[in-house]
Amino acid sequence: MAGARDRVLDAYESLLLEQGPSGATLDAVATAAEVSKGGLLYHFGSKDALAGGLLERLRERSERDAELMRSDPDGPVAYYLQTSVPGAVSPAGLTRTYLATLRIADASGTAAREVLARVDADGLAALREEITDPVLAWLVQLVGDGLYLRTLTGAPLTGDVSVEELRAKLRSLLTAAA
Repeated sequence: MAGARDRVLDAYESLLLEQGPSGATLDAVATAAEVSKGGLLYHFGSKDALAGGLLERLRERSERDAELMRSDPDGPVAYYLQTSVPGAVSPAGLTRTYLATLRIADASGTAAREVLARVDADGLAALREEITDPVLAWLVQLVGDGLYLRTLTGAPLTGDVSVEELRAKLRSLLTAAA
């Protein structure tokens, strides 16, 4: 069973995703987490501290996701693309936390943007372990980002190309470039 701190962060993520920052008040988070407001304040002394806890969680999950990319039997590229498609969920829990962080990125100043940039850097570093050409590695990341954008917007994949065909084409390009 998750501890109170994790329940608070889970509730905060859910409220951010469902209602946006204005709906993620301390009272609403405490209620959703089934803790008293005092219990919430014990773990996070302010709304800024709660946002900081979310950013810390995002960094931890990003590091774990990069480890999973590196250890995937099919390689980092396959993992990155597979977890970027609509409906996919990162085994590290990165997806929800990333989306919740996007909801507070404007309000939290540079802190959220810096952590989001670090998440992107973690992913690119893992891709660079498989792809030595920095431009190709970035192109693969951008393809994954495009797939992920479709996840965010709910837009279907278009055209008559499957994700498997996309991976095969990228693999072919990477092999030819090596």
